[in-house]
Amino acid sequence: MPAQLKARKYNRREAIAGYLFIAPWIIGFLIFTLGTMIYSLAISFSHFNLATNKMRPGGLSNYRALLDDPRVAASLKNTLFFAVLAVPLEICFALLLALLLSRARRGAGFFRTVYYLPKMTPAVATAAVFFLLLNGNTGAINRGLHLLGVPGPQWLVDPAWVRPSIVLMALWGVSGTMVIFLAALKNVPRDLYEVASLDGASPLRQFFSITLPMISGAVFFNVVILTINAFQVFDQAYLLFWRDQSNAAPEASLFYAVYLFQQAFRQFNFGFAAAMAWLLFVILLVLTWIQVKIGNRYVYYEAER
Repeated sequence: MPAQLKARKYNRREAIAGYLFIAPWIIGFLIFTLGTMIYSLAISFSHFNLATNKMRPGGLSNYRALLDDPRVAASLKNTLFFAVLAVPLEICFALLLALLLSRARRGAGFFRTVYYLPKMTPAVATAAVFFLLLNGNTGAINRGLHLLGVPGPQWLVDPAWVRPSIVLMALWGVSGTMVIFLAALKNVPRDLYEVASLDGASPLRQFFSITLPMISGAVFFNVVILTINAFQVFDQAYLLFWRDQSNAAPEASLFYAVYLFQQAFRQFNFGFAAAMAWLLFVILLVLTWIQVKIGNRYVYYEAER
């Protein structure tokens, strides 16, 4: 009995110590995340103007206004187009880089560092570089296409090429996804490839029969995270098109997060912006639920063997 009492006291002290260590995170989450979410939900049912600091009840008027505002639908359409185009390209490009780096022997650390450096580049600097690269008249990309005999488009002017230009800029920071794939590839047992080679399986067959199933957990994780990030795209579109208000930005560059920012910090219509934020939250919640349902059918987990 004394031993059980001593063990119980020890476990209690361990639990208290653990809670004390995570207390700063818990306090920060309750105040800066959960607290702000509850507050934004409250002001989404009101008319709150930050400039005048006045709030009056609005009921469901902000949510009805979402349905009546054509720019909300247009920004959602642009964001969905970006997500459908950017997420698969980022997954494929990151996986290709990870496969190349996993096979590197000499200078592997150097190449990993070089490939990861774009992720560390400030968004403003990246936007400045791509603004020059994507210039329809003097940009390096169009000059390269011209050497190949291909006429380059007006990336930043033509509405049909505005969203692809933002996708190109998003691919610049794909190295974060690449690192996750690289870690997953390192955990694939080498003996599986040896057995497949003895059976005469080609490298392509090994990729689809061994590599892809074994890293399906990482693929699923990256798809979910990249989808959430794609629906919150802001930096690329804002820095390329909406930073300078003296020029008229093309409507194709109006993404949902950009329009939300304009409503909150340009029009000071915080009630409407909060309603937009909660609509985005519900959309992402539904999309993530669908992805989890689909992922549970196809994702391989080591613990389930």
